[in-house]
Amino acid sequence: QLARIQTDSVVEMLRELYPDLRFEIAVAMSTTGDKILDTALSKIGEKSLFTKELENALERNEVDLVVHSLKDLPTSLPPGFTIGAVCKRENPLDAVVFHPKNCGKTLSLLPEKSVIGTSSLRRAAQLKKKFPQLEFRDIRGNLNTRLKKLDEKEDFGAIILAAAGLKRMGWENRIGQLLSPEDCLYAVGQGALAVEVRAKDQEILNMVSALHDADTVLRCIAERAFMKRLEGGCSVPVAVSTVLKDGQLYLTGAVYSLDGSDSLKETMQTSVNYSQQTEDGPNDDAQRVGITAKNVSGQAQEAAENLGVELASLLLSKGAKHILSVARQLNDAH
Repeated sequence: QLARIQTDSVVEMLRELYPDLRFEIAVAMSTTGDKILDTALSKIGEKSLFTKELENALERNEVDLVVHSLKDLPTSLPPGFTIGAVCKRENPLDAVVFHPKNCGKTLSLLPEKSVIGTSSLRRAAQLKKKFPQLEFRDIRGNLNTRLKKLDEKEDFGAIILAAAGLKRMGWENRIGQLLSPEDCLYAVGQGALAVEVRAKDQEILNMVSALHDADTVLRCIAERAFMKRLEGGCSVPVAVSTVLKDGQLYLTGAVYSLDGSDSLKETMQTSVNYSQQTEDGPNDDAQRVGITAKNVSGQAQEAAENLGVELASLLLSKGAKHILSVARQLNDAH
């Protein structure tokens, strides 16, 4: 349902921009990530969990564009594909949805040993450290399924979900607490929608590039470059937060051990204050961490990408590789 709402919203924007074109939402597909519901995401070990089947349809020309949650897309796309648009970001924060009996509470006010449901190692690692009195347990399934599990059983005191998904589903009223970046840094790309297209399909690429939101593009390039340099995926706890203000891009990035006891966190900034000059030329269609943003300044994109790489390199120099490889081994062993 969420995937459908997200696709509809992108098609709606395209219809407004191109009233003469006919857009047909051809297929609703299930992906590997949707089908394997009895295993934690971090254990399935498949990089393009929610994207592979969709990319196959793109490759066979059955569809011309695919809408994803950007956080589901790996930092290196298969050859022949690119992210042709990154739409304006919805709130990227994580949200707590409480069991009806805990209505009006916050995480710190929950009874000791309350069980919190989350399928994200990143959320669990950060929150275990902050709320050692709580227990964290895996919960899978789409948003509807997870909310049902929360409401109809007594297994969970609360569950953690992305605020963006709840908002898009029209369930904002279920958000009991928004977790600030101080409480919980978010996932790379969280809250942003990506439109994936065939990299060589200039016509479609030109068409969807009108949907790019420049601020979101620069923030997400920095976040994805950080993740890529760390070689992080959903099997390790990597988290970020970005702010773009007065031409300055601030990136906070962190890595965690599975229980959150060991962590590294740093913030860096760079200027992205470049105007979109006529930068045509050989780099016109340069992909940066899988994103082709024709209408965003190439210099600004480069600065954002460098920021992500430099911040990751700083964490690596302080021992991030060790934290992540231990987290990966422990996760694989479970």
